[in-house]
Amino acid sequence: MYAMTDGLWLVVGLGNPGPQYAGNRHNVGQMVLDELASRHGGSFSAHRSRAAVAEVRLGVLPGGVPGPRVVLAKPSTYMNTSGGPVAGLAQYFQVEPDHVLVVHDELDIPFGDVRCKIGGGEGGHNGLRDISKALGTKDYLRVRTGIGRPPGRMDTADFVLKDFGTVERKELPFLLDTSADAVEMVVTEGLEKAQMAFHTKK
Repeated sequence: MYAMTDGLWLVVGLGNPGPQYAGNRHNVGQMVLDELASRHGGSFSAHRSRAAVAEVRLGVLPGGVPGPRVVLAKPSTYMNTSGGPVAGLAQYFQVEPDHVLVVHDELDIPFGDVRCKIGGGEGGHNGLRDISKALGTKDYLRVRTGIGRPPGRMDTADFVLKDFGTVERKELPFLLDTSADAVEMVVTEGLEKAQMAFHTKK
């Protein structure tokens, strides 16, 4: 049901706008979209739905057929108001929620791990909460990029709005690569295969 490879997909990377936020943990979703655009020769341009978008094809299907058409989108609003741009893009490109995939930072997953799911709660993530409200459903796909919990008594809000630490930055390219791989697998092979591939402890 959610493994359809026909039709257009909307893949959204969450974050906050502006260079001061670009390296924050909260912006890892947008970093993943930059990786996907780089892989597939896409370049972002402003869209009227308050987002930067790039249209690409993800992956290659059996027989060498180019993979599904995908709109990569980075909302230009702040994280907590991501819903408007996502709903606007879904309406503009006529994409149903089961073909919307949101890439976001996840505190409840250790740094370096990636998980995929559809629906469920937002885990206190205000960007997801706003998207669920705007779409009128929680039944869209998510690639959850693990950033881990803050150390000691550091406030969660402070933690997500800080850049990755020195050790993390060395591993960050691998995390972005894995997350981009997960997006491609969800789109081309379906959620279940992606879960089997990325949820299994190596």
